[in-house]
Amino acid sequence: MSMTKIILTGDRPTGRLHVGHYVGSLKRRVELQNSGDFDEIYIMIADAQALTDNMDNPEKIRQNIIEVALDYLACGLDPQKSVMFIQSQIPELCEMSFYYMNLVTVARLKRNPTVKTEIQMRNFEERIPVGFFTYPISQAADITAFKATTVPVGEDQAPMIEQTREIVHRFNYVYGETLVEPNILLPDNAACMRLPGTDGKAKMSKSLGNCIYLSDTEEEIHKKIMSMYTDPTHLRVEDPGHVEGNPVFIYLDAFSTDEHFSKYLPEYKNLDELKAHYTRGGLGDVKVKRFLNNVLQEVLRPIRERRAEFAKDIPAVYKMLQEGSIIARKKASATLEEMKQAMKINYFDDKDLIESQSQKFGQNN
Repeated sequence: MSMTKIILTGDRPTGRLHVGHYVGSLKRRVELQNSGDFDEIYIMIADAQALTDNMDNPEKIRQNIIEVALDYLACGLDPQKSVMFIQSQIPELCEMSFYYMNLVTVARLKRNPTVKTEIQMRNFEERIPVGFFTYPISQAADITAFKATTVPVGEDQAPMIEQTREIVHRFNYVYGETLVEPNILLPDNAACMRLPGTDGKAKMSKSLGNCIYLSDTEEEIHKKIMSMYTDPTHLRVEDPGHVEGNPVFIYLDAFSTDEHFSKYLPEYKNLDELKAHYTRGGLGDVKVKRFLNNVLQEVLRPIRERRAEFAKDIPAVYKMLQEGSIIARKKASATLEEMKQAMKINYFDDKDLIESQSQKFGQNN
């Protein structure tokens, strides 16, 4: 019997999605959805997870649910093929997390590199909220509730998947084979692993104001690209330039194709020729940025137009999320039932238990 192939993935609704999300995960998600290789696809808007470090700002999460859903639809995620749902609407996930907490030590959580980095980044130290600290456990619940076999994530999430596998292992060892061990699916394009911000900072983030959003207007995109950070040593056109670590070229790696060259910059066959000229010297930043602008406008225009279409009927988007949440909840609920049976806490469904207890007390009378 071949195993059902199931994907679970998602995003925290802390802002609109940007081009980093697009090359890092969204584009691939749509390809996986349309590949026909998977039996079930679950895409979660992780609002409960976003609240672990935005507890005092629920309105931010509330407003961004619809932004993320619109970005999903605009990129080509299809409610007929993928179940899109909201995490907080699936209470079974909390219950699973609660049981998994018994299978993981505090020391093990502290060793999780992702948690470690986040603690340092946010200066949490001992003030770390328990909900945030136990994020890997809650993520294990998200993944196992849907019996996901495949979790497409960036490399930075690998420790999380590792933690989930450990929890699955431990649960199955203690209570019997119940849960499915997931496999990680990494991005296949190196440039897409981590797109830098327009200011050259390693990470795109709303707080740094260095993102190009999928919903940005043509003017906004143009403005952001033309003011993009490049090679600080490339002061005059004739100066040799560096392409490594140069955001403009990293974006071209992620987005440009040979067709874009024949269309917008026909004096070069491909990106390698452009890079060679820039490295040699004699090629100005403005020319490269104009080309990148043409490329990005072409990629983002259809996404922006589809988004505007979907935004015309917001109630329909909420309805789609509600229907997705109902389907997701059914699935999670079935998994939880199996877990409770394995953990022997399904008292009222266990006829044998009731029967044996009746006999035991019957003999005493």
